[in-house]
Amino acid sequence: MSRANRFSPEVRERAVRLVRDHGKDHPSQWAAIQSVAGKLGCTAESLRRWVRAAEREAGARPGPTRAETERLQALERENRELKRANEILRKASAFFAAAELDRLTK
Repeated sequence: MSRANRFSPEVRERAVRLVRDHGKDHPSQWAAIQSVAGKLGCTAESLRRWVRAAEREAGARPGPTRAETERLQALERENRELKRANEILRKASAFFAAAELDRLTK
C-alpha cells in the first residue's frame, strides 16, 4: 500500500513549473531537477517523475496520460467482474442442467 502523498498537487505543479523555468540556467534537465528538489525538500527522483508525468500529459513525451491510465484500469476492473459473473453463470447452468437430467431419468 502506498504512503499518503506528502506534497499537494499545487506544490507538484509549482515544482514542475520551476524545473521548466530554470532549465535554461542548468546544463541539463537533471541538474535543474536536483536544484529545485533541494530547495523544495523533495527527492530528485520524485520531482523527475512529476516532470515526466507532466510532459506526458502535455503530449511532449510518449506514453499514456492519466486519463488514459484511469480508463484502462476501469476497463480491466470491469473485465475481471464480467469474467467472474460468466464463471458463476457457467457453473449455475451446469448445475441446473445436471438436475434436469436427473429429473428426466427418474
